[in-house]
Amino acid sequence: MRPVTDLFQEAERQMIVCNACRYCEGFCAVFQAMELRRQFSRGDLLYLANLCHDCRACFYACQYAPPHEFDINIPKILAQVRAETYEQYAWPRRFATLLGQSRLGGALFTLLCIAVVLGFVLLVRGPEIAFGVHTGEGAFYRVVPHWAMAIPSSAISTYGLAVFAVGLLRFWRDTGGKLSELRSVRAFLQATKDVVILRYLDGGGEGCNYPHQDFSSSRRVFHHLTFYGFLLAFASTTLAMIYHYALEREAPYPLTHPVVLLGTAGGIMLMLGTAGLLWLKRRSDRMPADARMLELDVIFTTLLFLTAASGMLTLAVRETAAMGVTLAIHLGISGALLFLAPYSKFAHAVYRSTALVRFAIEQQQNRAGH
Repeated sequence: MRPVTDLFQEAERQMIVCNACRYCEGFCAVFQAMELRRQFSRGDLLYLANLCHDCRACFYACQYAPPHEFDINIPKILAQVRAETYEQYAWPRRFATLLGQSRLGGALFTLLCIAVVLGFVLLVRGPEIAFGVHTGEGAFYRVVPHWAMAIPSSAISTYGLAVFAVGLLRFWRDTGGKLSELRSVRAFLQATKDVVILRYLDGGGEGCNYPHQDFSSSRRVFHHLTFYGFLLAFASTTLAMIYHYALEREAPYPLTHPVVLLGTAGGIMLMLGTAGLLWLKRRSDRMPADARMLELDVIFTTLLFLTAASGMLTLAVRETAAMGVTLAIHLGISGALLFLAPYSKFAHAVYRSTALVRFAIEQQQNRAGH
């Protein structure tokens, strides 16, 4: 891999060429933000890279793209800078390298998490519990006690949020943001809208140039399925907590219960979305891509798919003798996903959203200046 110093020098060179050409003016937020700058600091490049949604329209439209001697490949160079962002702002940084950005490391860690939960169920709870048939309210907790689910997941979630919070503040500072600017409600609303509708994946209505040069909305569709599937699954978990703690009703719930309906819809959408994204990734043009970012995409998307699939399988077998082992596997995969979130491609949700807030503030200031 190109040394980090050379990486940012190359990214600056390409941005300067683009700024002089401006053929892609108006393509996306990256070029609008780029045009407000004459020089590009490290912070500027981190900001622009995370503003990029990898639609690849600029690559296929560029007259200076390879094999031209200028060798302009904006999607690839910005993907390389994004990968550097995820590692640079993770703590401890070594975890990102060994676990979140390594297919082998991520797989071994996930297997370790599954082994720990399975070991607990088989050795501590006993085979009669692990392979027994448990039905009715509280059935899941007869296999894995509530405290054994709640305490580790709460601790891992708190740890992950802390890692993200520290990284986000450092990213905001390094990209030129001021803490006072975080009070801008208009900017947050605009950025939230852009995130919710995946604005920069629509290609102006025609779709992305993905997986190949032709315009297609498939990537946007699969992203929407993944994004909203995740939100529905999160809503299901949140509602389950309300039922458990406030209403003192323990899982599992009937199939027609809101918790189950939300979780089922979310699980199916997540499986379809992640499977679709992996399929597109396999078929995608490698020239405007970065191998390191592809690795990150595959690791995180696969883990998200396995989490949804194991959850759906647990639902399907919850009244059989297979429930105990299936539940343990699902909890192990979910735990790995939670722990790896700050060190995986999930980080793009934090840094891209932050970059969109920075962009909204910058555009407001630019309009006010005129």
